Amino acid sequence: MTPLAGARRLVVKIGSSILVDETKGEVRRDWLAALTSDVARLHKGGCEVVLVSSGAIRLGRTHLKLASGPLRLEESQAAAATGQIRLAQAYQEALARHGITVAQILLTLNDSEERRRYLNARQTMATLLGLGAIPVINENDTVATDEIRFGDNDRLGARVAEMISADTLVLLSDIDGLYTGDPRSDASATFIPEIREITPEIEAMAGVAASEMSNGGMVTKLMAGRIAMAAGCRMAIADGRKVGALGALIDGTARCSWFLPEGSPLSARKKWIKGSLKPAGTLIVDDGAVRALSTGKSLLPAGVTSVAGEFRRGDVVDVKDRGGRVLARGLVAYAADDARRIAGRKSVEIEHLLGFRGRDEIVHRDDLVVE
Repeated sequence: MTPLAGARRLVVKIGSSILVDETKGEVRRDWLAALTSDVARLHKGGCEVVLVSSGAIRLGRTHLKLASGPLRLEESQAAAATGQIRLAQAYQEALARHGITVAQILLTLNDSEERRRYLNARQTMATLLGLGAIPVINENDTVATDEIRFGDNDRLGARVAEMISADTLVLLSDIDGLYTGDPRSDASATFIPEIREITPEIEAMAGVAASEMSNGGMVTKLMAGRIAMAAGCRMAIADGRKVGALGALIDGTARCSWFLPEGSPLSARKKWIKGSLKPAGTLIVDDGAVRALSTGKSLLPAGVTSVAGEFRRGDVVDVKDRGGRVLARGLVAYAADDARRIAGRKSVEIEHLLGFRGRDEIVHRDDLVVE
């Protein structure tokens, strides 16, 4: 079984140059039909799929009949505004043939770095995946300035994979992997099928090999690899130009470079939680909650007897028993004031107490590290 065939939550990044016909400035319909057919095959097999797709500016540029050459920022944003509609429609039509619902999400760099926005985006995507939809994500070029842009969808793909705890990221580009040099000009350049650590030597190879072979270049792909591997997510760089490229990866017939992390997304996430130096607050729990935590269950509001400290949703908190012994550390789903209101109460009462329906758990088991 190939690593891609075993994926349970997959992010596929699609470059503009392989999705859009550069001469016509239109979507390659045969290529997209094959991609969505392969996505549907994965989806049917139980794999949750997220697509990170470029192409909006190129499509909008054609529709608005903008002159060739570099675009001003406002022209790029105008092109993105109209092109994004066409891009989303193309995906919607292609996946509708397989009975799959599409959801559009536009992100900026701030959405992946500001904690509250990060959590909102993470929860939205998790909810969509749980409902069987496929999110199609792009950078929000209509509002992003140079200071708040990802700048390339390789890193956006990696941030999305990190955000949703994906186990696999595939960068479909116009090169089939990492080489020791530029294979177009260096006959001795060697293909590297597997990378377990991004060393200075690996980075030096990317500097030589980047050239114009992909939109972001190999340097940005290694940046994406570093983000993905730190999150416990394996990553593949593959040539996506041929029709059926994703299917070839699923079947194991396409060559690609795999970046393989040591741990899983969940273990990487929990390692980060455990390594947080200073918790923002404390949840004191009763004996029933102590027993539940020891068996790997989530912490429910009913098991919390008191709340100490001032924290916001998504902050790290300690979980202690009545005697003050630290039992666990986790990311809290409610701000301190809201946590105090629902402490000791049943989850079904949350909406009545707070005026909105939040999570049933005050700390979900996936966000909890038991000592």
